[in-house]
Amino acid sequence: MILPEGFICEFDGLEEGLQAPPSVSVRLNSGKGMTPHSGTAKVPWCAQGIYLDSRPQFTFDPAMHQGLYYVQDASSMIYNHIISQLVGSEPVNYLDACAAPGGKTTAAIDVLPSGSLVVANEYMFQRAEILAENIIKWGYPNCIVTRGDTARFRKTGAIFDIIAADVPCSGEGMFRKDPEAVAQWTPALVEECAAKQREIVENLWRALRPGGYLIYSTCTFNRTENEDMAAFILENFDAEAVDPVFPEEWNIVLRDNCHHFIPGKVKGEGLTVAIFRKQGDTQSRNSTATSKKKAKKDTAKIPDTVKEWVKDSDRFKFTITDDKLIAASPSREADAVASACDVIYRGIEIATVKGKDFIPTQALALSTALNGQAFNTAEVDYATAISYLRRETIILEDVPRGFVLLLYKGNPLGFVKNLGNRANNLYPQNWRVLSAHVPDHAPEII
Repeated sequence: MILPEGFICEFDGLEEGLQAPPSVSVRLNSGKGMTPHSGTAKVPWCAQGIYLDSRPQFTFDPAMHQGLYYVQDASSMIYNHIISQLVGSEPVNYLDACAAPGGKTTAAIDVLPSGSLVVANEYMFQRAEILAENIIKWGYPNCIVTRGDTARFRKTGAIFDIIAADVPCSGEGMFRKDPEAVAQWTPALVEECAAKQREIVENLWRALRPGGYLIYSTCTFNRTENEDMAAFILENFDAEAVDPVFPEEWNIVLRDNCHHFIPGKVKGEGLTVAIFRKQGDTQSRNSTATSKKKAKKDTAKIPDTVKEWVKDSDRFKFTITDDKLIAASPSREADAVASACDVIYRGIEIATVKGKDFIPTQALALSTALNGQAFNTAEVDYATAISYLRRETIILEDVPRGFVLLLYKGNPLGFVKNLGNRANNLYPQNWRVLSAHVPDHAPEII
């Protein structure tokens, strides 16, 4: 690789590390009962993270589409370790302000206390749609996906206990994986990104509770976007730096409150992270307070049998909006986010409503709140699973008519409506696998 003109390697071994091939890693979904097998190469700072020997064709693995794992660079999995140090046993309100495509959000979900409210925001429309898809696949039921500028969070009030800001940056940490990152890099881009980063931090600080934490990160190495930003935060806000305590053997480099993941020193891509605490006493929370907002439609018309599609249905508020039946955990903080931001997904969209019919959705199938006992099920083989993911017609034998939950290797894959001679495929049109080539056997990844 030829490094761009003007780029300076500020760390020993960085230039050599950028010439080495990148590693491949995935993080298993503990919420769906996935754990690493013995003998796998584990990511040191993430109990659910494992390294792979090579990069397989993930698209053709149903397990990825089932949300059983997430393909993520090992360095980014550090969020799992950091957040586990910042939380106790009580639910918190968590905001990932620059969240797409969803890796760091799902890493946070894995270690946040049960019942925590998770808000994942993305500025770009298409990236926000990808973020929502990945959040849905991960299956956590108490999540809100929003789209828009971080300035909107100025209006929510100081409601978040932890805010993560993996800010847009000059992308130096992606040099060895993305040739476009090398082509686009200039010193002017560094300055442009730093200005945007300061704006984002200013927007988010108002939404952070006293006693709460800001996790600031970039996928770049330079001082302007990291150490200088840390100094800016400490000088301009009521902030104090927090040491996340990384063991020496992890080879993470500390410089002026910023922790650098240097390719060659760590088995992962470039990442820099710094943690800050907002001074003051932590405010009391009302995360379970019921909202007084009226539902968009009379919820009494929702049959109890449909509500029972989710486990512990009493903890959810059911509403019908735009022909979607939504189950969401009620809270004032969630309503504050909904009032201030452009919400594109909230809770669990459990059904599409057509007249008096309720059609179960893919989001329900992949949710950890799914009550699988409410449906007839059918275990399918690999060829049928791929046909389903391609949104092709499915033929089921000796299976009752009506809505059927397909299982692949014992885990939910999605719904069909079995008509007897064939089954209508209910997989989302915009999620379908488009490749004409399909391998004969499933990739052995997890």
